Formats: sequence, structure tokens, C-alpha cells
Amino acid sequence: MAEGRHQPPKGVQETAERAVSWIEDGKAGKGFTDTGEHRARQLAAGEKLTDEQVTKMQAYFKRHAVDKDAKGFTGGTDGFPSPGRVAWDAWGGDDGERWVGGIDL
Repeated sequence: MAEGRHQPPKGVQETAERAVSWIEDGKAGKGFTDTGEHRARQLAAGEKLTDEQVTKMQAYFKRHAVDKDAKGFTGGTDGFPSPGRVAWDAWGGDDGERWVGGIDL
């Protein structure tokens, strides 16, 4: 695999750390993928991402932005954290979306 060159910002790392905790607590749901867990652990550890990984993150956020409207996505609401929220945070959450959205490849 190519060496990464995109360092996740601190906020992305912290969001992914929270997701890892939720995953370990069994809150990710049945549809949660190994890819999502791998990305969460990678971001939480502050590993640099390759261009290909950034492209995958950009695609994830475009596909899953609608998940933010689902029940249990927002803190303090019933069902929080929803599996969709766990997945969103596994990919770096809102900070991750902003970060990879600003990377031109």
C-alpha cells in the first residue's frame, strides 16, 4: 500500500476515538462493516491516509449525509448514538467531512 500523506486533524482523531468506544460497546449495529471499524481505528490512531483512502472518505460522506436526519443521530435524542451516528463518527464525523472535503486530489 502507498504511504499516506494526509494527516487527520485532532478533531477527526477524537471523533474516531469516540466511535471506537461505541463500536466496542456494541452500538454499531448489524450493518456496520469491517471497513468502517478499520477506518475508525486508523483515524483514531492518527495514521496518515493515502489519496485513495481520502477519495473513499469523500465518497462515504456524500452517500451518507442523509443519515444525519435519522432518529438517534443527535446527542440528547432518543436512540443516541444510532448505528448511523456510530458509522458517521467512525469515518471522522463532521470534522472528517470538512477535512476531506477540503482536499483536492
